[in-house]
Amino acid sequence: MIPDLNEFDQQAEIERITAQMRAALRKLKRRGFIIAVSGGIDSAACAGLAVRAVGSERVYGILLPERDSSSETGDRGQEIVEDLGIRWERQNIEPALDAIGCYRARDEAMRSVVPEYDSSWASKIIIRGGLDTAINRFYLVIQPPGGEVREYPLDLKPYLQIVAATNYKQRIRKSVEYYHADRLNYAVIGTPNRLEYDQGFFVKNGDGAADVKPIAHLYKTQVYALARTLGLPKTVCQATPTTDTYSLAQTQEEFYFALPYEQMDKALWGYENGVSAEDLGRQLNLSLDSAAAVYRDIEQKRRATAYLHEPAITIDPK
Repeated sequence: MIPDLNEFDQQAEIERITAQMRAALRKLKRRGFIIAVSGGIDSAACAGLAVRAVGSERVYGILLPERDSSSETGDRGQEIVEDLGIRWERQNIEPALDAIGCYRARDEAMRSVVPEYDSSWASKIIIRGGLDTAINRFYLVIQPPGGEVREYPLDLKPYLQIVAATNYKQRIRKSVEYYHADRLNYAVIGTPNRLEYDQGFFVKNGDGAADVKPIAHLYKTQVYALARTLGLPKTVCQATPTTDTYSLAQTQEEFYFALPYEQMDKALWGYENGVSAEDLGRQLNLSLDSAAAVYRDIEQKRRATAYLHEPAITIDPK
């Protein structure tokens, strides 16, 4: 039986995490924390934990919007930093991304699929197939200004180029974070939750780079519970998770996970604790075939993204 993942001593967990965050600063010989605040639940919870750990005066928040960022997530990000009373700044990274070729490379790949596409069109990538026991397949979704949404299957080459180009966003953001970390002698906080960390839903040397990852052991369901206990704004605690990477609204399950996070958390718990696919299906209202496909998807993502967790390989390790 999969337990209610909300049933844990949240206050005790906050105290445990914040004690470890203070210990990390001592080990790293840093004075405080840098946190990039996206407006999502994970960065909000990490910012709240940082303030509990060292006080608002030793936490620096950065909002890093770009051309495709949602104004809604930007508003939530500002609400978070103001609610926590931390020092913060907003830096638009669109000029840097434009200069490095992020949008140009992405649009070039999209035009190879849809020749009439141009940069005024909204777009995103979605995944489909795994839950239906088929092979996962990526699709390009586009919408001309004032037009209807269209969908096209993506071959490997344009898919890889679109993802490589959009990964610039996470890597530029991390460069900005480390600039401020060096300037202030602070440590950089990474914000992946357990589901993202386990399944490789992060960019190597992008949002995967950090000095401290306070919630990598917590299921996303638990992160929401912790955020409520921390007293974070309701707008954040009730927000649906998004990638906020593409110009069309995109949920995380559209792009990566087989199920919404509440069900994926339970599926990962079940996988790690020996719950059969039959029992998982019964608890999540899935067919046996679909539940087995979710378990296979967990295994495949672990294998495919294992390299993301690996340090650089040296020829003669000491």
